[in-house]
Amino acid sequence: MNKNKAVVVFSGGQDSTTCLFWALKRYDEVETVTFNYGQRHKLELEVAAGIAEELGVKHHVLDMSLLGQLAPNALTRSDIAIEHEEGALPTTFVDGRNMIFLTFAAILAKQVGANHIITGVCETDFSGYPDCRDIFVKSLNVTLNLAMDYPFVVETPLMWLDKKATWALADELGAFDFVRKRTLTCYNGIMADGCGECPACKLRKRGLDEYLSSSPGREARI
Repeated sequence: MNKNKAVVVFSGGQDSTTCLFWALKRYDEVETVTFNYGQRHKLELEVAAGIAEELGVKHHVLDMSLLGQLAPNALTRSDIAIEHEEGALPTTFVDGRNMIFLTFAAILAKQVGANHIITGVCETDFSGYPDCRDIFVKSLNVTLNLAMDYPFVVETPLMWLDKKATWALADELGAFDFVRKRTLTCYNGIMADGCGECPACKLRKRGLDEYLSSSPGREARI
């Protein structure tokens, strides 16, 4: 086991890419893992692989297609609209996704000798997803350690950050331009600033606008 090695749960989006840059600043060795769960846009897989290659990071892709069969949702079914009704979870919520992703990331981490697992989940801007909560992550961390008798440390650098603060962190890491231009966050599969209409794009843009308005001259440097 290398205590200075990490595995990043990686989708190629704003949050996970920021986490990847965060990990590269802190660990001697970093690997990424992306999950193919039948998501609408295969471009997500291509973007993740491309970013990992460009940054010189070993990249793993795991087949999780069963998840799409078990939990129909707007991220895997084009016939399900992206909606969020008051008092209900968004149709983009995938039951058990983070639990499964972190579990398989942990299995992989043990095989490659890493004990740090990094994920971009966030309780501040989490749309009500129960598996983005800090209490869930801490609980699963204990379960993983017990299940595999291995000292996993699940890290969540964005847990208490809103999107404005996430953009600030990317800038601090020297990754602002990269994250803005090279990542895919949009539910409609449009790169960079996205479609501007889906919930993910609106959240991303609001945070970006707030950060730029508080950082005079930042836009001019892009």
